[in-house]
Amino acid sequence: MTTLGAVFRPQLAPERLRAVVRRAEDAGLDEMWLWEDCFREGGISTAAAALAWTERVRIGVGLLPVPLRNVAVTAMEAATLHRMFPGRAVLGVGHGVQDWMGQVGARVESPVTLLREHLVALRALLRGERLTVDGRYVTLDDVALDWPPEGEVEVLAGATGPRTLRLTGEVADGTVLTASTSPEGVRRARRLIEEGRAAAGREATAHTVVVYLLTATGPGADERLRAELIAEGVGSEPDLGVAGDAGAVAEAVHRLADAGANSVILQPTGDEPDPEGFVRFAAEEVARRVGAAVV
Repeated sequence: MTTLGAVFRPQLAPERLRAVVRRAEDAGLDEMWLWEDCFREGGISTAAAALAWTERVRIGVGLLPVPLRNVAVTAMEAATLHRMFPGRAVLGVGHGVQDWMGQVGARVESPVTLLREHLVALRALLRGERLTVDGRYVTLDDVALDWPPEGEVEVLAGATGPRTLRLTGEVADGTVLTASTSPEGVRRARRLIEEGRAAAGREATAHTVVVYLLTATGPGADERLRAELIAEGVGSEPDLGVAGDAGAVAEAVHRLADAGANSVILQPTGDEPDPEGFVRFAAEEVARRVGAAVV
């Protein structure tokens, strides 16, 4: 069964978050996802607030850029959320947008190496292990969490290029794909992820694939979608984004699910005029047609 969600885009002011996540909760949406885009809202702070304001909806963060974070801090914050809100937090990390990382003096020579070291250490710390690590970027000396999560938790990673996609298969529990991913792109990503899983001997474990779907509905939907695709530099690529009613959106969700996506997260355009209405549309109209689990 396909999990359906929506994005609270960080172009919205933080004080808008409560109303949007409350609408998601009331409408029965599976998941709400938040972004830690520089230099807008923080991912952990907004996730904690969203979880506290709701009781059922899962809150995803995609993504936390690892150059900004010591892995011990990432583990402490993740463990705290998982213990306070069991089963409801979904955290993803990534190597960050390199221009942004450069702006804050956090750009590294090998982002993929940093992501690998961070992921390996983070997952071990969240399993309750005690670590001493002397890596290229991650250094830990006899570090363990006093309050690790109770039970296994997933750590997802964002990826676009082949090296990073293989890496997520090797060392992450799931992969987050951007809205610039077509159904064929999901199939390619799955193949690369499986290559990484095979290299690490992880074929027997589950691997979740989350993909964002740029979505516009209501008045001016076609124009808003086209403008955003052009702004993102992918305006000429086929099968990216969807504009239209709930039926059209559900068909696009099905195409991504058939290609291998476990979770499809509807991403409104940056100029979406009614974020609360968009969440209601996703939960009450699209989900019913997709057959997603709605409580």
